[in-house]
Amino acid sequence: MTAMAAAVALSLAGCGDTAAKSSDKPGPAPSPTSPGPVMPALVGKTASEAESLVKKLSDTPVEVRGAYSDVELSRVHTMWLVCFQTPAAGAPLPPGSAAEISLTGPGTPCPAQAGAALRPVGTPTPTRTPVAGATGKPKPPASSPTPAPAPDDVSYKNCTEAKAAGAAPIRRGQPGYGKHLDRDDDGIACDK
Repeated sequence: MTAMAAAVALSLAGCGDTAAKSSDKPGPAPSPTSPGPVMPALVGKTASEAESLVKKLSDTPVEVRGAYSDVELSRVHTMWLVCFQTPAAGAPLPPGSAAEISLTGPGTPCPAQAGAALRPVGTPTPTRTPVAGATGKPKPPASSPTPAPAPDDVSYKNCTEAKAAGAAPIRRGQPGYGKHLDRDDDGIACDK
């Protein structure tokens, strides 16, 4: 009885010749399911490379924007780097929808999240210390705080009035500049 039980167990386990022959036959090939193109990994690539990769896969439009909310996207941004992308890498590219990439300029790190400010409000901008020139007079700083914007047709009687309006110092070519306000003729009015 035990020999018979072993034989039955072997045939049920598929160790017999007929079972081996039927399992060696290939079954029908699974039907390929083609969900369509998937979004390539674009983060770290230049805008030019990223747009090219998306266009190779689909006629999906590519929307480009700056990764920082306070940095204007240059009209020539082909060498800017991709920080964020939508859809994510590996996600399907639905027909008719747009792919989005957020960029930073060369040498600018990516923000922790899209839309962050590169220079948060209240962050001082670095200024240069004036350096004495050959004449011994200090040179005007290369970059100084920007005065409050003034209307194009504004004029000031004197520097006291310009300072009270928050417009001083005023550089040559800026609204409100006048030779009568620039006593040392260095191109910066009301700087003293």
